[in-house]
Amino acid sequence: MDTEKLQPRDAFDTEHLTTNSGAPVDDSLNSLTLGERGPVLLSDFHLVEKLANFDREVIPERRVHARGIAAKGVFICTNDVSKYTMADPFTEVGKRTPMAVRFSTVVHSRGSPETLRDPRGFATKFYTGKGNWDLVGNLEPVFFIRDAMQFPEMVHAFKPSPKTEKQEWHRILDFLSFHPECMHMMTWLLDDVGIPKNYTTMNGAGVHTFVMINAAGKETYVKFHWISEQGEHNLLDDEAKQVAGEDFSHATSHLIDSIEMGNYPAWRLKIQVMDPATELNHSWGDPLDPTKTWPEKDFPMIQVGRMVLNQNMDNQFLQTESLAFSPGNVIPGITFSQDKLLQGRIFSYADTQRYRLGANYLQIPINAPRCPFMNRQFDGAGATMHRKEEVNYFPSTLHNAETVGESHVPNVKRPVSGTQTRRALSKQNNFGQAGERWRSFDEPRRQRLVVRAAEKLNAPRVPRHLKNTWIEYWTKCDRDLGARVAALVKMSSL
Repeated sequence: MDTEKLQPRDAFDTEHLTTNSGAPVDDSLNSLTLGERGPVLLSDFHLVEKLANFDREVIPERRVHARGIAAKGVFICTNDVSKYTMADPFTEVGKRTPMAVRFSTVVHSRGSPETLRDPRGFATKFYTGKGNWDLVGNLEPVFFIRDAMQFPEMVHAFKPSPKTEKQEWHRILDFLSFHPECMHMMTWLLDDVGIPKNYTTMNGAGVHTFVMINAAGKETYVKFHWISEQGEHNLLDDEAKQVAGEDFSHATSHLIDSIEMGNYPAWRLKIQVMDPATELNHSWGDPLDPTKTWPEKDFPMIQVGRMVLNQNMDNQFLQTESLAFSPGNVIPGITFSQDKLLQGRIFSYADTQRYRLGANYLQIPINAPRCPFMNRQFDGAGATMHRKEEVNYFPSTLHNAETVGESHVPNVKRPVSGTQTRRALSKQNNFGQAGERWRSFDEPRRQRLVVRAAEKLNAPRVPRHLKNTWIEYWTKCDRDLGARVAALVKMSSL
């Protein structure tokens, strides 16, 4: 037996049951008892082991994005963008990069219906030759808030009430009333795109502004967009109720079945680019603000590649549930902007995976790099990498490990200075893009958003002062929009 090569996997399954340590099992139907009727003996190690494993086979679900499904695929570079970036997936036209993708709802638990009106996650992992790159985004290209300081509070407001265990719109509207920057996102959440028909017919976006760096060290701001080749299709509210009654896992079923039948879904990856020297010149707001989109007339979409999902996951626990993303996972040629929400996510996403999956979650095969790699982190729960060397520190004269230098991993070089402070962005313009988006809809679509906005304000326990605040916000987006919402809102005396 070659103990070096014989690593745990199904290719080495025996024909008989064994304990987890490999010993043969004589009986896996009956407990070891004192006499035919018991009691059961604690010395039945196989029984105890089975129960102990069962007790631990569910890990904590994601605090957000708990309900989701993943698949594997490939990214093909279609355009030369070397003038913007040296990132590995874009080094040559036609280059293919393996990928894993997870689609999800955001707020609700693992068993929740996929037809709920809710943001959708669109998280992609590129297994590149220079390490893993996670482009972690949403269906919507914007978000509710612009500072990570408020992210836990926002999630608490959207999650079920700690008293009733129900999602309560009076809590959501109360919290968001302090964040008028949410209005742009609300025109997405309450629009038809709030319930995608399925995962294959929804677009995605990186939401944040990132920085691309080319081989010469030139920096360019970039936004990423996934455009579905299946077209964008959504469910209206009555359609969603009907679909939920038939299959509340409809989006999961559709993705799995499509791939199984060979109808491989595909998306085009497009980018918008901006010269950082112009970042303070825009009347619509700050380009690092995640509540803003960049106008396409000024920053046109540039296609850079195509993603095709062609393989379902083999094991939902080891792959879909253990698949872990973090916007902190970047590669040479792509790095972070100073977006304050992004800066918080760089820490938070990796930290939540350490909690869920353990300190060595990046050794789980679905998360591990597909390129040669080396670090000096040997120990900790979940460590599975077999290492023979004795040097677990750096630097060392006993091991020839070295760093590659800045020529291979360029960093942002723009000077940063200022007084230490806690301040909101000065260029906010919280209502302009929300109004523009609503005015871009045809009349039936405008009215559907009006009705949904009013329904939320008419939810139980929404007090009069909150209704007034929200009518004011909708009016600031567009005077006609505000008047139409107000006409449908029932003013309570609360």
